[in-house]
Amino acid sequence: MAVKQGDIIAVHYTGKLADGTVFDTSYSRAPLQLKLGAGKLIAGFEKALIGMNKGEKKTVVIPSAEAYGPRQEQAVVQMERKNLPEGFAPKVGQRLELTQEDDRNVLVTVTDVTDTTIIVDANHPLAGKDLTFDIELVSVEGVD
Repeated sequence: MAVKQGDIIAVHYTGKLADGTVFDTSYSRAPLQLKLGAGKLIAGFEKALIGMNKGEKKTVVIPSAEAYGPRQEQAVVQMERKNLPEGFAPKVGQRLELTQEDDRNVLVTVTDVTDTTIIVDANHPLAGKDLTFDIELVSVEGVD
């Protein structure tokens, strides 16, 4: 049975960057289980699953536009350290959750720290990158 929107699937995958660096894999844990079309996957990954059959394996390259989108320079912001909580010592590479003025939370990565400022980046770490996925469809359950 070929996978279609609305099916409940289980999939193993390994995600790699263009240079072959693995950024995520499910093979060290249970397969990813989800309902296709529920908005839980990047668009290119979901598109790659459509039409696959149980047990099938394939490798796909997903362009950044169908993954985490282009990198947006306006998402890189400099903050004054005096506005941070007292005693907080940010480190480059640290992930933080910030609350915006409209009360929405956003995940950022600290990219630079000086005595007076820090620079944070709200881009997804994989934004602007084409991604390669090795995919194995473990199971598929049709839903009527």
